[in-house]
Amino acid sequence: QVQLVESGGGLVQAGGSLRLSCAASGSIRSMNAMGWYRQPPGKQREWVAGIRSSGSTNYANSVKGRFTISRDNAKNMMYLQMNSLKPEDTAVYYCAVATRPILVFTTTRMDYWGKGTLVTVSS
Repeated sequence: QVQLVESGGGLVQAGGSLRLSCAASGSIRSMNAMGWYRQPPGKQREWVAGIRSSGSTNYANSVKGRFTISRDNAKNMMYLQMNSLKPEDTAVYYCAVATRPILVFTTTRMDYWGKGTLVTVSS
């Protein structure tokens, strides 16, 4: 079992920045790929960014160039630096872990999920 706890959400004005953190505990050695997802109000959960154990990263087109995903394996942490935030970035943000190597960060491929942290971007 892997436990994930997100933090760093809050209210920010459009154009501002936030840094989300995800702390992992439990069966850390089983962790492989990690990802950030979000669920806007009234919409389905969507993938935002992913990082593999190799360090390779992928981003959704909607956040490419504005968000940066990173992980610190020594600290069992993952981060999402969000810059140039827009009102449409408003959502509950979740971190997730896959215990196997994955090519595509679809939600069904992730094995463990945090409970989320709310990000609200005001216009």
